Amino acid sequence: MTMRGDGPDDVRVLLDGAREDYREPGRDRPVRVYVWEPAGEAAGTVVVSHGTGGSGGDMGWLAAPLRAAGLRAVAVDHHGNNHVDGYEPEGFVHVWERPRDVSFVLDRLGAERDLGPVGVAGFSAGGYTAAAAVGARLDPAVLEAVLTGAAALPAIPEFPGVLEALRAKRPGEGLPAAAGADLSDPRVRAAFQVAPGLGRLVTPESLAAIRTPLGVRWAGADDICPYEQDVRPYLEHVPAADGASVGPAVRHDDFFADEPADPGARERAATAAVAFFAAHLRPA
Repeated sequence: MTMRGDGPDDVRVLLDGAREDYREPGRDRPVRVYVWEPAGEAAGTVVVSHGTGGSGGDMGWLAAPLRAAGLRAVAVDHHGNNHVDGYEPEGFVHVWERPRDVSFVLDRLGAERDLGPVGVAGFSAGGYTAAAAVGARLDPAVLEAVLTGAAALPAIPEFPGVLEALRAKRPGEGLPAAAGADLSDPRVRAAFQVAPGLGRLVTPESLAAIRTPLGVRWAGADDICPYEQDVRPYLEHVPAADGASVGPAVRHDDFFADEPADPGARERAATAAVAFFAAHLRPA
């Protein structure tokens, strides 16, 4: 499907035969991609990961400026966690599947065309996705505590009662090996986070081992992904982290609300992302 204006130029669903559909076990995992193709030859490819409950189609505020800068932007819909297809509890809890979606998309699109230098960008939970693509690893002990109720799970407005729903759907299921695995992709040369989430769930050791450039932009009034819990870990432990606030009064929902309190927040974050990738995705 071809789009016009600031929207994507192509939208299609790819099927990952190595993983199952949450709704219909036995069927392949669907990964919808939204592609913004620049005019002329792309200078590189940036995979864009949406926030919890969002959609790759909502990420045009970041993808369209990347396209205008000569980069191919490929936003994904993470299965079970996007509002296009609906929600499943695994989509919200099994966050380690997000970086696996990135690698799958790079495999499929890379088989069709030269991707050039590759980057990953993400908002909120997508910020974790970007960091995981360059080496951030979830802490299995913390995940286990969350799943058992020993540690509190932050409220998820899009899916209240998500843990109860997951336990009902998958009783007695333990953490798979992928949950705490290194899911980095060697093709990714730079990663960029906007109001990143899940910083409290990743191991400091894995962050300290990251040598890939990481851009971090946070919202100063964010109470969904608070600075201390979710942003500071990335900034403090990743040696190559480049961080700055988008604004002291910027809220998390300024990046997706129909009527944001700060209408310029998305543009400032996107401008920073364009400059970041221009610096770090130069041809080798």
